Amino acid sequence: MNAAEIRSTFLKYFESKGHQIVASSPVVPGDDPTLLFTNAGMNQFKDVFLGFDKRPYTRATTAQKCIRAGGKHNDLENVGYTARHHTFFEMLGNFSFGDYFKQDAIKYAWELLTEVFKLPKDKLWATVYAEDDEAYEIWTKEIGLPPERVVRIGDNKGARYASDNFWMMGDTGPCGPCSEIFYDFGPSIAGGPPGSPDEDGDRYTEVWNNVFMQYNRRIDENGNYVMDLLPKPSVDTGMGLERLTRVLQNVGTNYEIDLFVTLLAATQDVLKAAGATEIDPASPSLKVIADHIRACAFTVADGVIPSNEGRGYVLRRIARRAIRHGYKLGARTPFFYKLVDVLAAEMGGAYPELVSQQRRVTEVLKHEEERFFLTIANGMEILEAALAVMQQSGSLVLDGDLAFKLHDTYGFPLDLTADVLRERGMSVDEAGFNAAMGRQREQARAAGKFKMAQGLVYSGAATTFHGYDKLMVEDAKVTGLYVDGSPVDTVRPGDDAVLVLDNTPFYAESGGQCGDAGAMQNATARFVVEDTIKIQADVFGHHGRVMEGEIRIGDTIDARVDGLRRAAVVRNHSATHLMHKALREVLGAHVQQKGSQVDASKTRFDFAQNSPVTDAELLKVEQIVNREILQNAAAQAREMAIEDAQKTGAMMLFGEKYGETVRVVDIGSSRELCGGTHVSRSGDIGFFKIVAESGVAAGVRRVEAVTGENAMNYVLQRDAQLGELASTLKVPSSELGHKLSSVLDGVRALEKEVAALKSKLASNQGDALLDQAVEVNGVKVLAATLEGADVAALREAVDKLRDKLGTAAVVLASVADGKVTLIAGVTANLTSKVKAGELVNMVAQQVGGKGGGRPDMAQAGGTDPANLPGALAGVAIWVAGKL
Repeated sequence: MNAAEIRSTFLKYFESKGHQIVASSPVVPGDDPTLLFTNAGMNQFKDVFLGFDKRPYTRATTAQKCIRAGGKHNDLENVGYTARHHTFFEMLGNFSFGDYFKQDAIKYAWELLTEVFKLPKDKLWATVYAEDDEAYEIWTKEIGLPPERVVRIGDNKGARYASDNFWMMGDTGPCGPCSEIFYDFGPSIAGGPPGSPDEDGDRYTEVWNNVFMQYNRRIDENGNYVMDLLPKPSVDTGMGLERLTRVLQNVGTNYEIDLFVTLLAATQDVLKAAGATEIDPASPSLKVIADHIRACAFTVADGVIPSNEGRGYVLRRIARRAIRHGYKLGARTPFFYKLVDVLAAEMGGAYPELVSQQRRVTEVLKHEEERFFLTIANGMEILEAALAVMQQSGSLVLDGDLAFKLHDTYGFPLDLTADVLRERGMSVDEAGFNAAMGRQREQARAAGKFKMAQGLVYSGAATTFHGYDKLMVEDAKVTGLYVDGSPVDTVRPGDDAVLVLDNTPFYAESGGQCGDAGAMQNATARFVVEDTIKIQADVFGHHGRVMEGEIRIGDTIDARVDGLRRAAVVRNHSATHLMHKALREVLGAHVQQKGSQVDASKTRFDFAQNSPVTDAELLKVEQIVNREILQNAAAQAREMAIEDAQKTGAMMLFGEKYGETVRVVDIGSSRELCGGTHVSRSGDIGFFKIVAESGVAAGVRRVEAVTGENAMNYVLQRDAQLGELASTLKVPSSELGHKLSSVLDGVRALEKEVAALKSKLASNQGDALLDQAVEVNGVKVLAATLEGADVAALREAVDKLRDKLGTAAVVLASVADGKVTLIAGVTANLTSKVKAGELVNMVAQQVGGKGGGRPDMAQAGGTDPANLPGALAGVAIWVAGKL
C-alpha cells in the first residue's frame, strides 16, 4: 500500500469500530497559547480530555498534520541525518473520551497491525509502564505476546511518574501510563530493543503509542503532588504515518517510502535547473529539502508567514535551512518554492488546503527565498573565512558575536550556522550569540511578552459569560485570584491582580476583538479592570488593579463593563464583518482573513491579496459598507451545530478552531461564524472610513478603518487640513489639485536648474583638482573634497576625472549636516588589482561608516567628518599596497 492508502485504511478501520472521523486541525493551534505548533493528534481534543469541552461522540479517529521544529518538541537538527525524524509528519490516532480503555485500545492496535496490515507477529514488541500490571497482563495473557518481548519501562528520570512510558500534559492535569509498540527490522540494522543501552538505534522503531489517561495530578493543600483516579479514564494514541509506511513498504528509512521518493526526485530536478551539477542521491541535504518543503508549505497554508518572531521565525528557519542545503549542493538561483506544486499533487487529496492555497504558498516561499538568495553568498563567504581561521588555529567554537552578525545581517538563523559547523565537527558559542541577541531584542521581548493571565493554572469552575445582552452582573462570585502569576487568597489595595468570576459581563479577548475594561465593586472594595483575557477556553481572567479594600476568594462583587468603550469596540467589530464581505465583492473570493485586531479606536484587518488595493477599490469598499450601515438592518446571532452553520453559507475563517456548536452572526448581508460582541442594528456603526492600506508580508495586505465618532472626527480633521492647505495656497479647496500640480511642476524645474548648477560647479572644482593627483607606480591617484556636491554631482565628477587621468583611482568626498558622502572610481584597466568597493570601504571605516559597490564605481557614507582629511591622505598609500 502507498501512504495514502495506509492513511485511509487506518481511518476506515476505526470508523468500523464506532469512531467518528475528525478532520485534522491546522498546524497552528487555534486557541492554545501553550503550543507553538500542533505536535500531536490529541492537541485538538485537549479541552475534551480536561473536561472543558464536550463532543457528540465518545470515540474519534484522525490523521493529524503535526510539526516538531520549535519549543519543547524539536526534531529539526536530526532531520536528514536519521532514518525517521521529520519537521512535518502525520500522526494517525484513535481516541476514547471516557468510553473504552486499555483492553480495547491494545486489542484494536494489535488487530489492525497484524490482521489488517498483516505485520508478522514475531516482529512486534511492546513496552508498558513499570507499574502498569494491567497493561502487561493484557499483552502477555490476552494478546499472547511473549513476556520477553513486553518491556517494562520504569523510573528512568529520577522521579516517579517521570518515565518515558508515563505521559503528562504538564505538571498538573490528566496523565497516565503508556504502552508503545515497536517493529523489529532485523539484525541487519544496528540498534537494540526498547529499554536496552542500544535503544536509540534504528533496528527497533516505535510505530504506535497508547496513552492511558487514568489519573489527575494535582497539588494538595500542603503543596505536594497527588494522583487522583479520573472518573472517566480515556485513551489517546498516536502512530506516525511515515514510520508505519516504512514498515509496510519494507524500506530502510522513512525517506524511501513512496511519498518521499516523489519529492526527492522532484528536488533533484529543481536543483539541477538552479545550477547544481553532480548530486549524490544519498545526500542528507536532499532529505532536508524534501522534508522541509512539507513543513513550510503546510505552515504557510495554515496562515503563518515568515517573520522574525514566534511561528513566523520558525518557518523562516526551516525555509532558510532548506535553501542553504540546496546552495551547498550547487543551486545558485531560487528552487525551493518550485516544490510546492509537486507536494500539492502528492498530498492535496488528503489535505485540500494545499491545493486551494497552492498559489499563495508558492508566492510566499518564493519571496522568502529570493530575499535570502540576496545575502546567502556573502554570508557563506564570511562563514567560510571564519572556518578557515578556526581550522588554522585549532579552535572548534565559532564566536557568538559573529554568529549573531550572520543572523542579523545575512539572515542566517543560529541553527543554520550550527548546521554548517556540525558538518565540520565544530560548534557555535550559543551563550555569546544569545547575549548579543538579548542586547538587541530586549525591548522587543518586553513588548511581546504573553499577557499575565495566559500562564495561570486554574482548576475551578468555568466562567459563565453574560456580555452579549448585559453590561453588568451583580453578586458575581470570586473563584480565583492571582498576583504576579501566582494564586493567592486575598488581594489588597495597589495589587496588580487577575480576578476570575463565576459570572461576568466582560468579554475576554478572542477572535481579534480586544477584551473589555470596566470596574468591579462591592460594599468594601473596588477593582478597576484594564483588560479581560482567557485563562482557559471557558475561564475569563479580569486583569487590573485593586483601588480600595480587600477582595478574597468566595467574595461576591458587582461587575460593570465600560459601556462607551464596549460600544466603540462593537462598532468596529461589526464593521469588520461588513468590510470583509465588501473586500471579497470588490477584489474576489480569494480574499481570506489572515488576522485582525479590533479595539475601541479602530479595526485592523489582514487578508490574502497579492497586489496593493487601489484607491478606487478602497472607495468601492467604503461605499458598500456605508450603504449597509444606512439600511440599518437588524443584526442577529444564533447558535447552531457547525454542520447546520455550514449549510447556511456562513463565512468560516480557515485555521480558526470551532467546536461542535457555533455562533452565527448576521450583520446586514454579512454572515460569519463569530463569538464576539456586535451592534444591534447595522446603523449603530454610524459611519465607516478606511484610513490606511499597506502590505505586511508576501501575499498579505492590511486595511485599517475607523467607525462612528472616530470616523466622523477623522473626516472633520481631514477637511480642516484641506482648508488650511487651500488657505496657504490661496485657492478654493475644489482647486487644490490643479494648484498643487502647478507648484510641483515649478519645484521640479527649479530642482533641475539647481542640479545643473551643482554639476557645473563640481565639474569646475574637479578640473581644478587635476593637478592634485599623485602618481603611484604608474597610476594617477586623486583623493579630495568637493564642497557642496551631492551624490549625483560627486559621481559625475569622478567619472570625468577618471577619463581625464587615464589609469587612475579617484576618491571624492563631501560633507553636509555632519555626514560624509564618498564616491570612489577606478579605471577598467586597474580593477583587477584595485577595486572601488574595497577602496571606498577603507576610507569609510575611518569616518565611522561603511559602503561598497562595483569594482569600477562604489559609494559609502560616514558620520565622523573630523577624520576625513586623514582618511583621504591615506588613499595613495593604500593603492600603492595593491599594486
